Amino acid sequence: MARKLIERGHRVIVVCGSYHGAETGLDGSFTRGARRGFVDGIEVVELRLAYSNHHGFIKRTATFLRFAIRSGWIAISEPCDLIFATSTPLTAGIPGIIGKVLRRRRFVFEVRDLWPELPRAMGVIRSQSILGAMSILEWCCYRSADRCIGLAPGIVNGIAKRGVPHSRIDLIPNAADVELFKPGNGRSSGPRIRAVFTGTHGIANGLDAVLDAAGELKRREDDRIQINLIGDGKLKAALKSRAQSERLTSVSFVEPMPKTALVNILSDADVGLMVLANVRAFYYGTSPNKFFDYLASGLPVICNYPGWVSDLITEHQCGIAVAPSDPGAFADALQAIASDPVGRRTMGMNARELAKQFDREVLAERFVDTLERVA
Repeated sequence: MARKLIERGHRVIVVCGSYHGAETGLDGSFTRGARRGFVDGIEVVELRLAYSNHHGFIKRTATFLRFAIRSGWIAISEPCDLIFATSTPLTAGIPGIIGKVLRRRRFVFEVRDLWPELPRAMGVIRSQSILGAMSILEWCCYRSADRCIGLAPGIVNGIAKRGVPHSRIDLIPNAADVELFKPGNGRSSGPRIRAVFTGTHGIANGLDAVLDAAGELKRREDDRIQINLIGDGKLKAALKSRAQSERLTSVSFVEPMPKTALVNILSDADVGLMVLANVRAFYYGTSPNKFFDYLASGLPVICNYPGWVSDLITEHQCGIAVAPSDPGAFADALQAIASDPVGRRTMGMNARELAKQFDREVLAERFVDTLERVA
């Protein structure tokens, strides 16, 4: 998105923290807790604020608040016409509010997940005072923004429920990198297949459902399906321990990797797994990156929760949507795809065609159009 802004003649400064699983492209030393440089023509300010999915709630909250304060200072000190903030966390909107109030700069707020609705629905935050404070911040972010961007239909509706007119909300979902990901030649033409999940191994992801399905396949004595779980997260150690104790030899765990390395993995896989915990707020309120990577790679997708993603899969015949919390149905779907190489290939081609509707180039143009209208 930033490269598209630059291509259209704008100057962009990206402010971020440090994440153990990614690199900003900067390699200079930190001065007063920050370093600065250019990456692909984008000016990047990396704050020395380490973040990991393994951190507990208090440590992560402290990091979010420190980031909000330090990036808030950048918002009032850097020359700019517009401030774009993307959440989660909700505290990412604080610099935008600061710039809007103190400098009268235009502010666009992108909502990637509905907070506090999701943590409330998942039960990971139970303190009414914390949820109340988050609800106030959510309202302030939405109402301060000149325009909001929602990444999923449910997110757009969630923003509207807080009093923002639909005329001030745009739906721009996560995008498919159709130039980066492409169907490969290493896929199985027989009944032995490899199913892949990519992403965080956390509470929200509900990966026990995959192990449940693997256990069901083991009980059926079906060893045709190998499952790779690629990524990291708070529950990865527990998932590995369970797989080992239950002797789920069909399941293997792979360390996280850059998207450029993931290209080859997905091009040789046979099916992508779109898995989330069975939380109603997820059904229409998430826009999962991995789903669009699967589509761009021409992979049939098995999705284990209802909502707009399952609706797309069913409508475009590019995979199988199964009921949540049903390991038998999940195993049935894996077996059906393994048993039908021709149908698997057809679903993969349909997935690739659907990916073109979410082409990053197209959505980036829409994104820049939105920011330009606001500015």
